Formats: sequence, C-alpha cells, structure tokens
Amino acid sequence: MTPDRHSRALGALVGQAVGDALGAPTENMTPQQIRARYGWVEGFVSDDPAGTDDTEYAVLTSWTVLRFGRALTHADVSSMWREHVVSQRGGFHGGGFSEMGAIANLRRGIDAPQSGTDNHESWSDGCAMRVVGIGVFCAGDPSEAARLAEIDGAVSHAADGLWCGMAMAAGVAAAMVADDWRDVVDAAIAATPEGSWTRRAMTRAVEIGRRHEDLGEALVELHERCTLPHYPWPDVAPEAAALALGIFTATKGEYVPSVLGGTNIGRDADTIAAMAGALAGALHGIEAVPAAWADAVQEIRGHCIHATAGTRLDELARELVTAGAAA
Repeated sequence: MTPDRHSRALGALVGQAVGDALGAPTENMTPQQIRARYGWVEGFVSDDPAGTDDTEYAVLTSWTVLRFGRALTHADVSSMWREHVVSQRGGFHGGGFSEMGAIANLRRGIDAPQSGTDNHESWSDGCAMRVVGIGVFCAGDPSEAARLAEIDGAVSHAADGLWCGMAMAAGVAAAMVADDWRDVVDAAIAATPEGSWTRRAMTRAVEIGRRHEDLGEALVELHERCTLPHYPWPDVAPEAAALALGIFTATKGEYVPSVLGGTNIGRDADTIAAMAGALAGALHGIEAVPAAWADAVQEIRGHCIHATAGTRLDELARELVTAGAAA
C-alpha cells in the first residue's frame, strides 16, 4: 500500500530523529570500536534515547519554512536564528562548530550569507542534517527544495556545506512522492553542481552501494573509500552526506537497514543515520519505522536549542503538509 502524504511527512521527520538517536552513541567511533563495545547495533543502546542538535536544528528549519514559505530570504533566516537561537542563554549542548560559528557571527551583527561564508566550518554537515522539513514542505519539487535549502543553509554554510544540504532537501522532496528509491538518489545528486567535491563523493558512494547485496560488505567499502581518516573531525559534509546516500542505495531505500547502516558505520554516525532515515522514512512512510523507536523520539527535548523543547513531530508533520499544499 502506498503511504499517503502525511505518513511520508511523519516518516521523514520521525525517521530522521530516530536515526539521530540511534547513531548518537556511536558518533566519532570506528566500525571496529563499535563492534568491540556493542557488537552490531540493532536498536537503541541508551536507556533514554533522544535526538541531538541534528533533530533540534531540523525543527528550527521547519519553523522557518512554515513562517516564510517559498518567499524565504536570507534576512528571514537570520531573524529566525536571532529569535530562537542567538537569544538563548546557556546551553547549546552538543551544538556543532558550524552552527556555533554562525551564532557568533549573528551576535556580532554579521547576517546571512556572510555569516556562513565567514565560518571556518562552512563545509560541515550541519546544513544537510537539518533540511528534512524543507523537503517535506516541497514534496514532489526537488528543485524548489534545493533552492530553499540553499537560502536557509547560507546562515551557517557555503560551497560544499550548502550543496550537501541542497542534495538532502531535494532527496526528501523526491522521496515524498516516489515509489522507487533510485528516483530519490537521482534527485539528490542532480541538486549538486557538476564537478563539485560533493557530487564526486556522492557518485562514488552510490556506485559502491549499488555493487553490494550485503550491507556489511557495503559498509566496509564505504568506510574505506569515502571517509577522510586523515582529518580529525568526521563532520565533513561531502563525507557524511555521501555515506548516507551510499547506505540508502545499498539498502535499496529500506528504512531499518538504512538507519542501522548509518549507526554502525561510525564517523558522524548520528548525522549519517539521520539523513538516511529522513530519505527512507519519506519514501516508505511512518509505517516503516518501528513503533517503539518512533515513540521514543516523538517529543523534542530541547537539549541544544531550548526553544524546541516540547515540540511534537506528529504535529509538525501535519503543519508542513498543510502549508506545503497551500503554497
């Protein structure tokens, strides 16, 4: 049975949050370290799983597109960040360097897009992790999703950091109406500039994913050929987004193996699993997400962005579907 628009929207948002919570404990680990500590991770390893900054920034981006819709401007994004993030006192638990750099710039009066270009982590995966709501809002219109993601992302990112966000937003928008996982992959790659590091990385990862029937074998080659072990931080956008798309390809878009693949590959595991989960959740709907996993992340904690505390993903999904249909 084909999932309806609301099921896909909820699948995307909850699917992203579940992947985020599953991958948080294995972030910054190698596959060997994960196996030594947990074996093959098959579910939550925490007694109190929750989404990280990935999910909370995704809520903020969803609020932004709900308020401004297709008329979104750089000034609008700067104003939303000042209202909900820059004004925050204390905290930002687990906040990424790209986002903290943007906050510092906004506090100095530097607005988007300069706040994203004058940012030493403008190439991180912080934009790609947060654009699921844009994809839901732009269901069936990957080009528009990519355009809005570029505007939203410019507050904190530039170049490859932006392009990976555009790819993920376009992929979710395609998945919201697609029947075939290959259409999702094609839309994501098409949203990136030809010849860019991002497109090359994603193309390589997808080729690897297509070659393997066994997920474990795919993860080995993806880790060997698509990661940057010489770099001390695992949040490089062309690495993380490529790994997410490669895993999504290797699993043929199935939800549970996609998020578990992201969790068990390590590196920036919460973001990789979150991105793969958003794509697979949008493709198959909320029915593909195990109910116990979905229930655990339904209400946002606000650990990083305090203003998001108490937000319910089912309500946010309904609002995005309604607003997208009216736009």
